[in-house]
Amino acid sequence: MSRIVISGSMQFLNEMEKCRELLEEKGFAVILPKEDNWHSITPEHFNDYKRFVSKRYFDVIADTNTAILLVVNPDKNGIKNYIGANTFAEIAIAFYFGKKIFLLNDIYGPYSDELLAWGAIPLKNNLNSLY
Repeated sequence: MSRIVISGSMQFLNEMEKCRELLEEKGFAVILPKEDNWHSITPEHFNDYKRFVSKRYFDVIADTNTAILLVVNPDKNGIKNYIGANTFAEIAIAFYFGKKIFLLNDIYGPYSDELLAWGAIPLKNNLNSLY
């Protein structure tokens, strides 16, 4: 069974959960980012905690049981196929460790050179294309 790690802005968590449900119905093991209580983190500990959370998810992506990184990238604030900085870092980790990279929507313009060179496959909102 292939394990899929889902990535994207935490503002897209509902969309990520919908993808997880559909993929689990098809027999995939799926991991979502954990929803952390950022409001409980004091400003002086924010960077340490952000570093910890990022490394924790990088480890999940790099794990030998992970075959695929699925990036949930709908439009955000009028920006087409949005991919934020942290999600882009997760894509870079997936590329480095030889994972297949799928984008739920299309290529995000500002990172198009890297995404195309790293073999990211846009699903154009058709999750069925993944399997």
